[in-house]
Amino acid sequence: MSEKSPFPLIQTPHFLLRQIVATDLTQIFRGMSDPRVTEYYGISYETLELTQAQLDWFELIYETGTGIWWGICHRDEPQHLIGTCGINEWEQDDHCAEAGFWIFPEYWGKGVMLECLSAMLDYCFTKLSLHRMQSMVEPDNPASWKLIEKLGFQLEGILRECERKDDRYVDLRCYSLLAREWRNRVQPQATIVHFPAST
Repeated sequence: MSEKSPFPLIQTPHFLLRQIVATDLTQIFRGMSDPRVTEYYGISYETLELTQAQLDWFELIYETGTGIWWGICHRDEPQHLIGTCGINEWEQDDHCAEAGFWIFPEYWGKGVMLECLSAMLDYCFTKLSLHRMQSMVEPDNPASWKLIEKLGFQLEGILRECERKDDRYVDLRCYSLLAREWRNRVQPQATIVHFPAST
């Protein structure tokens, strides 16, 4: 991904997926320090200063073409971040990537992430020409794996005790979604993808 390429903004009927910027640091810290958010996320930060590493990572993967993460906002409050979603482990030669996401607890169960991930997947399959999207979810996190199942992801299997967490080994449910499977689904209301002029 070229540094000069404008960051893609994605609009859904209710939300805006935009670039994560320096002024989002406080909100990123709020999410990454909330044990309800980080219980299954795998990353947490204890201070605002340490959270800068997450913003640096968002910038690094975009600049190197190995991923892209968006900040999620209400369309009428574009400065107020309520969560994030994106892809990493993007293998451009193989056209595959891994999806991830989190959102503040007050928005859980309201369909926010379903709408936003639908838009993100549509962008990744149609604009980035991805062939395969993968997602790894802990078995004890049914809210997340039921969400991606609604989006058409198929369970490939259980990776037994493949991750070490809090001095224990945990399983991961491995899901995938192929571009042709996405195209064959009844799509949600069309999203608007636009590329703003470079500043």
